[in-house]
Amino acid sequence: MSKLKCNDYGFECDFEVEGEQEKVIEDFRTHTEEVHGIDYSKEAVMQFLLRKQK
Repeated sequence: MSKLKCNDYGFECDFEVEGEQEKVIEDFRTHTEEVHGIDYSKEAVMQFLLRKQK
């Protein structure tokens, strides 16, 4: 199970997504692009997940 929260990455935002890794990556990318205007690559979001696991 993976989880990402916007406020972990410097955004003043309560958005968080939890679930299967691929869904978390896609939902987080969609949210950050639509709400914050940032288009993270899949690879960048994967790095966020990998760093959280350490």
